[in-house]
Amino acid sequence: MRKLPFALLALVALSPVAQAHEVWVERDGSGPARIYLGEPGDVLPAGGDPEFEKLKAPRLVPASTAQQTRKAGYIEVAAPAGDVRVIDDSVFAPWGEDGKKEGVIYYARAGRTEAKAGLPLEIVPTAAHANSFTLIRDGKPLADTKVMVISPDKWSKNVTTDAQGRVTVPFRERGRYILTATHTEKGDLTLADQKVATLYHIATLTFVN
Repeated sequence: MRKLPFALLALVALSPVAQAHEVWVERDGSGPARIYLGEPGDVLPAGGDPEFEKLKAPRLVPASTAQQTRKAGYIEVAAPAGDVRVIDDSVFAPWGEDGKKEGVIYYARAGRTEAKAGLPLEIVPTAAHANSFTLIRDGKPLADTKVMVISPDKWSKNVTTDAQGRVTVPFRERGRYILTATHTEKGDLTLADQKVATLYHIATLTFVN
């Protein structure tokens, strides 16, 4: 399948700044976690994504007091053994007209050793190290939802969850994969003490095949 530019695959409903950006976490073995903001389908620019400065204080789940150190393009933090989970609702301030404002919350996970969810929106392996996953929102599977698969060589493919919220990832090669999915919530909502009408929940999962 021909690789498409990642920006063209991003949700057009998001603001021009937020539409192509994700928060994701990478970890090698039991080493420190690296938290990124950028476009995971593209090669990261030298020094990090231009919007990286907006990633101020991502929160580990469960909460941790571990020191976060800013590096060139990512935040490094010592994390407990096992899968790493992060949430951030302050990267981009709500945008748009009053009464129609939109906002975004990012959820990121690294690792696939646990077949359970720990975030409000999460891409969860059906078993430890499985190549099938369930997209879970508040404990319930999300059916008929697109999940983007980004391979180590930045090849991208969209797959859609089935009636049980599951997808199977087509592995092409060894290396680090990134999965991403979005759930859109509408209503009388609040983000950063502002009223928003639309809230985009964006989840990523990274793992090494």
